Amino acid sequence: MTAYGAWPSPITPRLVAEAAVGIGDPQVSGGVAYWLESRPAEGGRVTLFKQAGAQAAELTPSPYSVKSRVHEYGGGAYLPTDSGVFFVNDRGQNIHRIATDGGISPVTDSPSSVRYADFCFDAARRRLIAVTEIHGDGEPENALAAVNIDDGHVALLHQGHDFYAAPQVSADGEQLLFIAWDHPNMPWDGTQLLRCRLDGAAIGEASVIAGGARESVMQPNWAPDGAILYISDRSGYWNLHRLDESGDAPVLADAADYGGPPWQFGQRSYTCLDERFIAACRHGQAGQDLVLIDRESGFASPLLEELAGCGQLSVHGNDICFLTAHGERPTEFARLNPETRDAITVAKPPPPAVDSIYFSFPERIAFPTREGEQAYAYLYRPQHPEHQATDGKPPLLTLCHGGPTGAASAALKLLVQFYTSRGWLVVDVDYRGSAGYGRAYREALNGRWGELDVSDCEDAVYYLAAQGEADPARAAIRGGSAGGYTVLRALTEGNVFRAGASHYGIGDLTALARDTHKFESRYLDALLGSEEALTERSPINHLDGLNCPVIFFQGAEDRIVPPNQAQAMVAALRAKGQPVAYIEYPGEGHGFRDGGNIAHSIGAEYAFFCRVFGLPVPEGLPDIEVENL
Repeated sequence: MTAYGAWPSPITPRLVAEAAVGIGDPQVSGGVAYWLESRPAEGGRVTLFKQAGAQAAELTPSPYSVKSRVHEYGGGAYLPTDSGVFFVNDRGQNIHRIATDGGISPVTDSPSSVRYADFCFDAARRRLIAVTEIHGDGEPENALAAVNIDDGHVALLHQGHDFYAAPQVSADGEQLLFIAWDHPNMPWDGTQLLRCRLDGAAIGEASVIAGGARESVMQPNWAPDGAILYISDRSGYWNLHRLDESGDAPVLADAADYGGPPWQFGQRSYTCLDERFIAACRHGQAGQDLVLIDRESGFASPLLEELAGCGQLSVHGNDICFLTAHGERPTEFARLNPETRDAITVAKPPPPAVDSIYFSFPERIAFPTREGEQAYAYLYRPQHPEHQATDGKPPLLTLCHGGPTGAASAALKLLVQFYTSRGWLVVDVDYRGSAGYGRAYREALNGRWGELDVSDCEDAVYYLAAQGEADPARAAIRGGSAGGYTVLRALTEGNVFRAGASHYGIGDLTALARDTHKFESRYLDALLGSEEALTERSPINHLDGLNCPVIFFQGAEDRIVPPNQAQAMVAALRAKGQPVAYIEYPGEGHGFRDGGNIAHSIGAEYAFFCRVFGLPVPEGLPDIEVENL
């Protein structure tokens, strides 16, 4: 018998970091499959692959890294076409082309202040149409740009909106669809779908065909018969719609979301198999599944149920290609025959070097909030094949996802397994404000950020303690970015949690509103609801209530939540004599990508919690300095 929290585990910080290799953004063009692979062992470099028979061929060797920095979060960084594969190289943010012989050459020669993302190909005019972001004095300018692939000439096609996304040229090359929105909206608040005619090198006047200030529209596309497909939440859920000569109507009215918040460009949560059938990812209260929508019957039948996640759909012959996430292995690029339901794996990262017998699998739970509402979470119980607990209850780690318009996921997270295999209980909370439960649940946080997210995380602890699952005297909380803000609010406003870890979290809302990037510069308007709330709900203004140890992790190059946020909190806690630790990683931005830094942050966090809760610190973890402890 070994006490909870003291179980030896083969899941080390380095193993967790090595498993951060990820497969992303699969696309199919000309019968060839492409995908991205992130490599923490190479400092977070992202490289592009294509399927070459039974083998995978790397198209972008070092030092190339496929990454766009538009909106800082990027996405939509490459596009395969019959005229080559085009991608944004992280260094310099210029567009490059990969020729059929594998040679790489620059297409644009723009200064690094100009960024590109979210391409479509206008084959008739031999140009890419892309979102561009031009940085200079003041706020960056966003626009749609046309990039000639032969001479690299860049011409702005459409300006005037604060943000653009998802350009799509019709098959006949005569029309263009795109998404636009303006401050103070985020794209999940309200966007417009616009359509215009293409006339030579210019575009005609754009007309709004869907969306508005209170309707979130995204992922427009052209159906095989020329109709327009898009996702809208006008019903209260992100459902698929079709616009043709007969009018505009939902393809399927469903109390489930068929899209997610577009933090990054290039999301594809549905694809047309033909004029009748559409494959789509569906997110309901029970989780996610892959469904086949029959337009004639208006019915969605499951193709794969109880997935931990899916996305980035495309068609390869008669098959569906997509990313599929699981609870026992890393996310894979898969190919599914919708008739036989047979699936094959196209690409997958190396499996983690640990037996899945050590894995704790998520349990979907709903729990009551103090206002009589309901919130959701994934619960992971302690799991180790060779250890059982002695008397007592396990320490509890509460996870707060970012966004806050994000969501928890049942996909394999080795960080979670790192804790559960050591005898911890972990709860990953979908507090009110999370995506995947419809617009009303998502908007419940408007005006209440720093309140409902905090109380929902606290109520998860109360619920688990009442069920006899957890030791409330050893309850810790962890989160990054907006989740880090929830951590700091919970620690300054309550006494439920006895220790916390803030990863690039927000301590001063006033400074954030002043310093953050354009994409999120007005996000606080809806989340807080008033100027007074900037002060009232800033953790740095309530340090009198912070009476437990905190550790801060920060990227030195973070442009979304700058280092001064964490540094100000640390200085104030240091002056107060409160136990505090601060670790800053040079070269890292918003989220850590270097494998060494990922491993160090995991080990340092766990060593910190062990010291706070009087648990033995496993050998090999970083020897961190905790001031005032």
